[in-house]
Amino acid sequence: MQVKSMQEFIANNETPEVLFWVGCAGSFDQRAQKVTRAFSLILNKAGIQFAILGKEEGCTGDPARRAGNEFLFQMMAYNNINVLNGYGIKKIVTTCPHCFNVLKNEYPALGGNYDVVHHTTFLNELISEGKIKIKTWNEFYNKTVTYHDSCYLGRGNGVYEAPREVLNALYAAVVEMKRCRSNGMCCGAGGGQMFKEEEKGDDRVNFNRAEEAVDTGSKIIAANCPFCTTMLTDGVKNLEQEDSVKVMDIAEMVALSMED
Repeated sequence: MQVKSMQEFIANNETPEVLFWVGCAGSFDQRAQKVTRAFSLILNKAGIQFAILGKEEGCTGDPARRAGNEFLFQMMAYNNINVLNGYGIKKIVTTCPHCFNVLKNEYPALGGNYDVVHHTTFLNELISEGKIKIKTWNEFYNKTVTYHDSCYLGRGNGVYEAPREVLNALYAAVVEMKRCRSNGMCCGAGGGQMFKEEEKGDDRVNFNRAEEAVDTGSKIIAANCPFCTTMLTDGVKNLEQEDSVKVMDIAEMVALSMED
């Protein structure tokens, strides 16, 4: 795949339209890497000039701050802000709501002011502008799909409609779970929970949420976050439904449905 770094753009005296912030999961997690590839493929097909930071990109520090290590968070944030400001970055798109939230809402206090967009919103804009054309008879046509509102995109930032509009553009039959939108249910990974031992209880949060999704009768659970994708996939496996129910990021669904 042809993905240029900011260094390459600067070396050619060029400026990309947008910086794609890949994130730790998108870089290192094998499942999330598929989403990174799918989103990059979409941007290439749509003719969007985009760059990545590559090895200059560090963790946003979100897990450190959520876990209570403020010193580590600020150290990571300042390093990233120095790199971003050094390149004069104005617009950032990210496939992770955690990266989206911290870059958009928490970096400005440390001197990092950027126009930050989540990839579901960006995809919706590209479809609306006609830069992405969806095949009518794609594999999601009239297929029952349920959408999981991730905490950091939904309740955290009020982004509810854009992901659903993308699914509607795929001609999918969207069925809502009982707990959705502002009443959505966490997948169990937010707030640093992904990286700590779970506490005692009667049920795992992700098992509970996956059961709710499967009960809609949907064969596809649409997600917008690498943590949610992991947690819901584990929940589907716990229900022994992995052969009939898929957890997919919205970018993967768009990549499979685009006209060439």
